[in-house]
Amino acid sequence: MATHKGGPRAASVYALAGIRLFNGAAGLLTPDLLIRRLDPDREPPSPAAVYAFRLFGIRTILLGLDLLTDRDERLREDLRDGVLIHGSDTATAATLGLGGGLPPRTAALTTLISAVNTALAATALADSVKVKAKGQRR
Repeated sequence: MATHKGGPRAASVYALAGIRLFNGAAGLLTPDLLIRRLDPDREPPSPAAVYAFRLFGIRTILLGLDLLTDRDERLREDLRDGVLIHGSDTATAATLGLGGGLPPRTAALTTLISAVNTALAATALADSVKVKAKGQRR
């Protein structure tokens, strides 16, 4: 982690970090609630699903914190990774919806949320590349 201060972060970085921190905390602390939204007919929730939500919850929290603490090239790497991570999440949610693996409303909502995250990551990455290019021209 860099110790020097960089320029201000784009609003899209803060928005994506906030979403990651919220969703990560929800996955880590309340996996049963989230599982019931995805698989309402299964009672109790699968222990494997609880494990997966907690596993991805802590991962998502750490990714959110990276967006708030990393700087310069490391932040751009985080954002490039974010486009891939959220793009994969979007494709997975859409595929599950189209294949009947999720109820239609749940599939649409999870696909939309993931697509927004993908767009935020792509926008933040594009902004950070512009800032880098502007800084190199000085």
